[in-house]
Formats: sequence, C-alpha cells, structure tokens
Amino acid sequence: MPTTVFDQFTRRTADVTAQLTTLGIPLTAPAPPPADPDPWASNYAVPVDRSTLAWCTAVQMLADHHDTGIDRQVLAADALMRELGVRGLAQLHSDLHHGAPIDYRFTRCPYCSGIGEDPTRPDCQDVGCAPWHEFDGREHLCPVCHGDDYQPQWFTEEHMTELEELLADAIEEREECTSLRYRIRARLHRRTVRT
Repeated sequence: MPTTVFDQFTRRTADVTAQLTTLGIPLTAPAPPPADPDPWASNYAVPVDRSTLAWCTAVQMLADHHDTGIDRQVLAADALMRELGVRGLAQLHSDLHHGAPIDYRFTRCPYCSGIGEDPTRPDCQDVGCAPWHEFDGREHLCPVCHGDDYQPQWFTEEHMTELEELLADAIEEREECTSLRYRIRARLHRRTVRT
C-alpha cells in the first residue's frame, strides 16, 4: 500500500521497467533508421527513455486497451513519446475513446491520477517558467489534464443543474413556438375560410 500519492507513480515505473528487464527489452529506445537519405534533411531522432513515467503510462494504457502484454506495445509507446511527448498522452487517451473529448473532471487522468499537478515534480527551469518564479515554489499543472479537478461527485450535481436549466428553457421555448404556430395556423385558416 503506497504511503503517499506520489508512491504510486514510482511503483508504476518500477513495475513496467521490471517487466521490460525481464523480457530483455532495453530501457532506451534505439534510434529509428533515417527515412530520407537527403543529406540536408534532419536525421536527428529524439531519444526515448523507457523508464520515464510518461512512457510507462503510455505503454500501460496501450496494453490495457488492446488487452496485450506491454512487449507488444513498446514500439507504439516509443513512437508516441518521440512524436508528441508527454502531451501526447491526452491525444492517446482521446483516441482510445474513439476520438471523443475527455472531460478530466469526470475521468481520472491516466498520467497524474487526478491530482492535477505534474507527478514528476519538475522545477521551473525544467518547465521553462520565467526566472522570477524559480524560487516561489510553484506547482506545475499536469500536461495531460491541465489541472482539471477530478471530483465527479461535485461536478455531477453541478452538471445536472445546468442540464435541468437547459431542459426547462427548451420546454419554455417549445411552448412559445407551439403558441406561435397555433396563431399563424389560425390566421391562415381564417384567410382561407373568407376567400
């Protein structure tokens, strides 16, 4: 049982790296072969560290969704981290839900598990904050859920209240339209009766 919230992130990383070590998969992804032999093209490939929390989260999400072992999803997680980085987890999460937008107030963030801040605890220099924020102890928001407060029990009541108000407005508008239609129909009927 983890003693703090942040222990679960360490455990997630340790579990995935242990599985990779057991399977004989290296913890650093090899660079992909250059796609274009053009000497002016950029052949630099971003190295992928398979022991980071973001990579471990991506491979776990893919393995859980496809109901396979993580060894079958290693290359997909490499490609995701190489192309999009940590922010790609939000896109992956949306893609795994058939492209639907994810409301992290109701769905727990796969990266930060709903705490709303970056679980890797970066400092301002790592994130690129302004120099005057370096010593004020700022919390950095999660790059996936952007700090959305995961509290479905609170937001559900608020959401239901909004929906009830929208429904009441729609009913009122329909009654007004029905009344207007009735008046138009009555006038048209009177005109046709007179002629």
